[in-house]
Amino acid sequence: MRVHEILAVKGKVLYTITPEMKLSAAAATMSERDVGSLACIEHGRMAGMLTFREIVRVLHAKGASWGSVNVGEVMVRDPVVGRPEMEVDELRRLMVEKHMRYLPIMDGDTLLGVISFHDVARAVLEEQGFENRMLKAYISDWPQDEVRA
Repeated sequence: MRVHEILAVKGKVLYTITPEMKLSAAAATMSERDVGSLACIEHGRMAGMLTFREIVRVLHAKGASWGSVNVGEVMVRDPVVGRPEMEVDELRRLMVEKHMRYLPIMDGDTLLGVISFHDVARAVLEEQGFENRMLKAYISDWPQDEVRA
């Protein structure tokens, strides 16, 4: 399975924010949309990623004033990215090695989507389920005379 197949199943919805926006607005968007990351777009291009990890770090460092901090001050600039043609195993390895729960998928300069570790786990489970069903169907269709021989 390749990354573009996960994106096709996941859909085209992509939640974004700008670096000038306040963290309080980003947290509200993440909460309302039930997402753990936002792609930060500046001048039509991805400038970085904001995840709940960065918000928690600012909350710890700034206390009650965390919400007034601009996204651009804390977002991950130039994040590691995946490519649509990557195999899922390669993607999982990259996410584990880089300690990333959310990985933007780029095709050149175009942001195609963001894949979460949850998306990867779900895709792997679905693929294994499909393979198991195919194997069971193959076994159940096996001629009984050949099994006894």
